[in-house]
Amino acid sequence: MTTDPLDETPDRLTLQELACFRGDRPIFIGLDAELEAGHALVVTGRNGAGKSTLLRILAGFVRADAGQVLWNGVDREDHDIPWRERLHYLGHRDGIAAELAAGADLRHWAAILGVPRPLRAARVAEALEALDIPHLAELPVRVLSAGQRRRLALARLLLARRPLWVLDEPTTALDRDGQALVARLIGDHLDQGGMVVTATHLALGLDDRVVPLDIEEAAP
Repeated sequence: MTTDPLDETPDRLTLQELACFRGDRPIFIGLDAELEAGHALVVTGRNGAGKSTLLRILAGFVRADAGQVLWNGVDREDHDIPWRERLHYLGHRDGIAAELAAGADLRHWAAILGVPRPLRAARVAEALEALDIPHLAELPVRVLSAGQRRRLALARLLLARRPLWVLDEPTTALDRDGQALVARLIGDHLDQGGMVVTATHLALGLDDRVVPLDIEEAAP
C-alpha cells in the first residue's frame, strides 16, 4: 500500500521563492522561509505589503504566481485536499453565523471540520471554556460584541486537531485579556508540536520559538 507523504508526522513548512502580483505589479518576489514544529512564523510589514495575501496563499485560497509551498518536503499543490485538512485559517472576518446561537455555531463548525458526532458536544464545551465564553453558548451570535465574536471564531481552532494555524491579525477587537489569551493559545499549540503562521503586532512572548518574517524584504 502506498503511503501519502503528507501522512507523515508534520514537522516542516517551507516557503520557496514565492512571488505574487496584482495585475502587472509585483507585491513580493523570491520570498523564502522555513518553519519547524513548535515554532511560529510572525509576518510583519506595512499595510498593503502583502501579509494577508501571503496567508491566503498558505491557506490555499490564492495561488502564488511563482514558487512552492512544501510540507515535509512535498509540494502541497500535489496534495491539495490533504493539505486543507492540515490547517486552520482565521482571517479578518470571523466566519460565524449571525442567526445561530454561539454553541450551535461551533457545533456547525465541528461537523464541517470532521469531528465525529459523539465527540462534538464535548469539543464545543471545551472550546468555549478555553476561550472563557461558556456563558455565551445559548446567546444568538447577532447580540455578541465584536470581542466576543472574535473569541467565538478563535474557539474553532480547538475543535479539531490541525498542526498548522494560519492566523491573520487574530487579536482584532480583543481587549488585553483577550490578547493574552490568544498568546497563551498559540503557546500551548506550539508546546504540542504545532506550527503557527500569523500576521500580528502582538508580542507573543515565545522567545526563541518565533521566526520573524518582514515581508517588505521580499518587495521588488
